[in-house]
Amino acid sequence: MSRDELVDSLGKAFGEKIQAKTEFRGETTYTIAASDLREIAKFCRDEFSFDYLLDITSIDNLSEEPRFELVYHLYSMLHGVHLRLKLKVSEETGAVDTVFDIWPTANWHEREIYDMMGIRLNGHPDLRRILMWEGYPFFPLRKDFPLEGLPSEMPDVAFTKVTPMEGGPFVTIPSTATSKDREPRGRPPEI
Repeated sequence: MSRDELVDSLGKAFGEKIQAKTEFRGETTYTIAASDLREIAKFCRDEFSFDYLLDITSIDNLSEEPRFELVYHLYSMLHGVHLRLKLKVSEETGAVDTVFDIWPTANWHEREIYDMMGIRLNGHPDLRRILMWEGYPFFPLRKDFPLEGLPSEMPDVAFTKVTPMEGGPFVTIPSTATSKDREPRGRPPEI
């Protein structure tokens, strides 16, 4: 089955559940409702051999409603076809169903999305922080999280003061040099 036949069959199978279809550089993205994710994901795996979940990405559209978007990057090893499923998640609900039981690789992706963005994955068997420590009250990849960080009341676990942006341990100098030469370097020790 060719890529075009595969994505057309998927579009026909779900009809109005597909809210939008985008083609870019030979890859297809379907926009769907969050409530239809599990049904469409299972169908993609079982009927069209999308057997590999490459990644799940989350996007914070701070001034829009729904605020968040999740993008599921799928790949069919049998057909050599990429497919994306994109859905929106409201800040108020802030939750979507897990696909961990469909693709076990979703485990760490979903934990990272919860940890960094605060989007809950209903039904996930081990939804706990993966990068930040348990009890950390913020979600660092949200656009309203300040770049300089927030103060923490947890001594011996994290910094207790906001770290200033300037004068940090790594520096980069604006120039016309290549990226390799502009790469941040360790600040030389003060004499």
